[in-house]
Amino acid sequence: MTRSARRAAMLVVALGGAAVVLKMPWPSLPAHTPAARLGLERWHASDTLGRGESLAALLGRRGLTEIDAAAAIQSLGGLIDDRRIPAGMQVEVHGDSASQRATDVVLRLSPDKVLRLRRQGDQWTATEETIPWVTDTVLVRGVVHSTLYDALDAGGAEYLSKGARTELAWELADIYEYRVDMSRDLQDGDSVRVVFERSTNPANTNRIGRILVAGLERGGREVQAVRFVHADGKAEYFDASGKSLRDSFLRAPLSFRRISSVFGRRFHPVLGIWRSHKGTDYAANAGTPVRAIGDGVVIFAGRKGGYGNCLEIRHRNGYVSRYGHLRGFASGIRDGHAVSQGETVAYVGSTGLATGPHLHFELLVNGVQRDPRYALRQSAGVALTGAERRQFDEIGRVALVALDHASGPLRTAAPSAPAAPVH
Repeated sequence: MTRSARRAAMLVVALGGAAVVLKMPWPSLPAHTPAARLGLERWHASDTLGRGESLAALLGRRGLTEIDAAAAIQSLGGLIDDRRIPAGMQVEVHGDSASQRATDVVLRLSPDKVLRLRRQGDQWTATEETIPWVTDTVLVRGVVHSTLYDALDAGGAEYLSKGARTELAWELADIYEYRVDMSRDLQDGDSVRVVFERSTNPANTNRIGRILVAGLERGGREVQAVRFVHADGKAEYFDASGKSLRDSFLRAPLSFRRISSVFGRRFHPVLGIWRSHKGTDYAANAGTPVRAIGDGVVIFAGRKGGYGNCLEIRHRNGYVSRYGHLRGFASGIRDGHAVSQGETVAYVGSTGLATGPHLHFELLVNGVQRDPRYALRQSAGVALTGAERRQFDEIGRVALVALDHASGPLRTAAPSAPAAPVH
């Protein structure tokens, strides 16, 4: 690693709409490749290929002559069929301001790859290039006032694109899915802080990498999640005491990333869920996969009065989970069939006494319906021991120090050096 790559990276800390930037030693990849080294000229224009539009038509709209456009497309050779370029692909045209002639055409095939068409005289050549991504470490903090989405939107808008903030919310929900039902358990004033890897390319597109450590505070109590890689290469999250966050039961029968797509960032943990006396209703699109909350055996799969299509699964220690109003069952689901935790067992529907598609979920303990929020509170997962525990203690100390940079008061002034716009 070069000396510049070892320099202290900026650790971004964001709270609500305000942010500060701290400096601390943290591994970082080299800075963005300068535009000059990428062969970019003194002017450029960006466009998007329309539905049913040919590449030749777009290039003509961006100033290429018919001869130049034809020669540029011909240079693609076997790299790509210009007749199969998907609509919506971004195309950039770069040129020489003196002659006003195009010198480069860039086809952005994906976030990781581009085709660059370069003119030399009257000849065009095409080369495939891999886009350099720069990885840094970012810390974001947010306070929940409506949803996890909104907290991360407020805390990370300056430093993450909308899609990246959504992905961060999904990743956090996956990490904590054994402890918290993110769609209904969060309350106003709960908070989240997370240290994660962010990758950014020269076009200021960014994406979420590994979440290194996180903290979710509910009701004044925070549960930390520290990433640890076992000797076999499998990564898992543990709390600060070294106990796995995995429990015997998932807290929700629907994945957060599945049900939240119905309302997007407007999904509300209270208004988006209707609670009945004996169960919990989850609003979701018809056909959304329903998960078994734990290992068990199917004891009923069929029609059951107002429940419509209903599935019941017997788990250990007298637990039975019940899923109602289903559109249908997954392949192989029938009485006596063994299921695994997280396995898709059915699909959301509106059968029985239902006015619209949603999942009615119940938990019975020794035949009595119980509130899943309390009944599913399992003891913490298996604890690390021996050499792995010693390794975890070392990693945990570093991770929690990084996480603590999100603690304490932060000044509320706007950032002195705003990040570049993200897309």
